[in-house]
Amino acid sequence: MICALMLGRANSSGLPGKNMLPVLGRPLMVYPLIAARDSRFVDRIYVSSDSDEIMELGAKYGAEAIRRPPELCTDEALGEDAYRHGSDVIRERLAGEGEEVELLVLLFANAATITAALIDEGIEKLRADDTLDSAVTVSRYNMWSPLRARRLDDDGTLQPFVPFETFGDPATLSCDRDSQGDVWYADMGVSIVRPYCLEPNFGILPQRWMGRKIAPIESWGGCDIDYPWQLPAVEFWLREHGFEAATDAELAEDDELVR
Repeated sequence: MICALMLGRANSSGLPGKNMLPVLGRPLMVYPLIAARDSRFVDRIYVSSDSDEIMELGAKYGAEAIRRPPELCTDEALGEDAYRHGSDVIRERLAGEGEEVELLVLLFANAATITAALIDEGIEKLRADDTLDSAVTVSRYNMWSPLRARRLDDDGTLQPFVPFETFGDPATLSCDRDSQGDVWYADMGVSIVRPYCLEPNFGILPQRWMGRKIAPIESWGGCDIDYPWQLPAVEFWLREHGFEAATDAELAEDDELVR
């Protein structure tokens, strides 16, 4: 059985209430739920949260609620631990039905740059190659090459975040943003993983839940929202993928939608 598990908690110090922010008239968290619901392969959807509002809205899109413990709902709590808790609950519930988890489709409530087609592409990659641990959406951001990264030194000046020698002979390096080749970032749209990836310390940093052998699902412009300036970019992405503003009929049907 393939299960989608979305994380979304009530409080966020960076952008309070971000999971319910209106995007095209719909709460942000609705978009990953729509993608999971419309997937050809996802059998069950779950929402892990401490928020009744988030769990109740999730239920409208077919998601079963998992009450996340308080210690996994802090700013310091790691996503990998929240996913592991959710996975344990799912496997326990399914075991009572005589079912097992084949794959987990891991989502974030604040990551709307995901479609059913991207989820299905990742599932097909994993089914075609059983040596892969996971398949994750990635976006190409050459402008954020590690070569360009800087840190503030103790004297307040900017210094290379990574020593230039890491990239080869500094004399051969270029300011051209494409000079190091394409730079792919996991954009948090979706991580489709085999259940063993959530075993403690199995995967590699920074997102251990992705395991070790990770296949790309190529996207563009993907991101999880943590700042207000990202909202227009995500709205643009959704429009480019066929979404329009919520209609009056939708608004009348669902009082969670935002005019």
